[in-house]
Amino acid sequence: MTVLLYLIGVVVIAVGVGVSIALHELGHLVPAKAFGVKVTQYMIGFGPTLWSRRVGETEYGVKAIPLGGFCRMIGMFPPREGEDPSTIRVSSTGRFSQLADEARRTSLEEVEPGDEDRVFYKLSTPKKVTVMAGGIFMNLLVGFLLLAAVLTLHGVAVAKPGAEVAAVYQCVAKSTETVPTTCDGAQETPAYQAGLRPDDVVVAIDGTPVRDSADVGRLVADRAGKATTFLVRRDGANLTLTVTPIRNTLPVYDDKGRAVLKNGKPTYHETGFIGISSSQASAVERQPLTAVPGYTWQVVSGTAGVVVRIPQKMVGVVQAAFGSGERDPNGPISVVGVGRIAGEASAGTIPGLPVDFGGRAALLVLLVAQLNIALFVFNLVPLLPMDGGHVVGALWEGVKRTWARVFHRPDPGYVDVAKALPIAYVVSMGLIVMTVLLAYADIVRPVKLGG
Repeated sequence: MTVLLYLIGVVVIAVGVGVSIALHELGHLVPAKAFGVKVTQYMIGFGPTLWSRRVGETEYGVKAIPLGGFCRMIGMFPPREGEDPSTIRVSSTGRFSQLADEARRTSLEEVEPGDEDRVFYKLSTPKKVTVMAGGIFMNLLVGFLLLAAVLTLHGVAVAKPGAEVAAVYQCVAKSTETVPTTCDGAQETPAYQAGLRPDDVVVAIDGTPVRDSADVGRLVADRAGKATTFLVRRDGANLTLTVTPIRNTLPVYDDKGRAVLKNGKPTYHETGFIGISSSQASAVERQPLTAVPGYTWQVVSGTAGVVVRIPQKMVGVVQAAFGSGERDPNGPISVVGVGRIAGEASAGTIPGLPVDFGGRAALLVLLVAQLNIALFVFNLVPLLPMDGGHVVGALWEGVKRTWARVFHRPDPGYVDVAKALPIAYVVSMGLIVMTVLLAYADIVRPVKLGG
């Protein structure tokens, strides 16, 4: 059953990726057709065509490699100044010029008689921006709607006062030892002896309210050998347990939960110990629709932070993939990693994450929502081949023409985005290398969630 649920999660995320790509391209297709641009192809994927059907002047289809898609609009790039669009020649002055000329030729070769005014490059600046930004904001809209569905229909975990017990250790081990599965005559932990259980929520210790898991360690630190009253909430009911902490040697952690090092080695101290691991108590609560914009902004800003730090993050990915480092759970992952997380979420095998049907379904929807937000943020990057590169080109053209009009200067003409294609090829190669590295790392050293 676990394997079947895992496969269901992978299939769901694969379908989600495909639909997200299709909707992204639809965001380009609809405004392009509305503005009269001739669109010859609407394709999901790259490589050999698996299926296609022509409707009117547009061929709709699915290709073999489902890692993107495209809308082929005629006349994406203008001819060079002074050249006849029907007689584009290939430059021999350099490789970069040849690449640009080849792109111009390809974009204009489908322009048939009567289509001269249906080319993309002749659109006004606002229309160009609308077409190229349409796909970007389609992904934002999809992400927003999916987040709204999860927040309002299922809910999200909201922090509550208290410390939720994640695990109760049966016996006392030295801080440098692996926690044993059986005591074999060793001393049982105070928590185990007192009857604390996983999923219990510690509400108060000796009458002092517990706000989070850090309070547990603070309140038992100086109570070794002293009987201590724990107020615990279990299955909705409160009960009182008596726990007598013992003195044990434990690592020192800072306020952010990181081990404090001295000369590169962990430091230790003697403190009160009861033998549990815990986290902030929480409860799933439905949110009002007004909470969705703020939550969406959190996801957008968090994703943007990852995108901005991708070069730095990739260093850690390489170190983890080819060394002994651990993957950053907040770092970039590939589609392979997303599929693995979806499978584990569906199977309910990620520690600390929901195991009920509604919780698993919500997690899968959240993954697709975050994927769409990632597509939105990534396509905002103002470099070709991302849509943001085309948007910047259109805006620059608008600035130049407005400047010329205000100061009564000659029309500067169309901005030749094809000149930036050498940069696009470099960026594309970088993206390919990054994708391969991430996929490899997601196989040999996947991101670990839930502890």
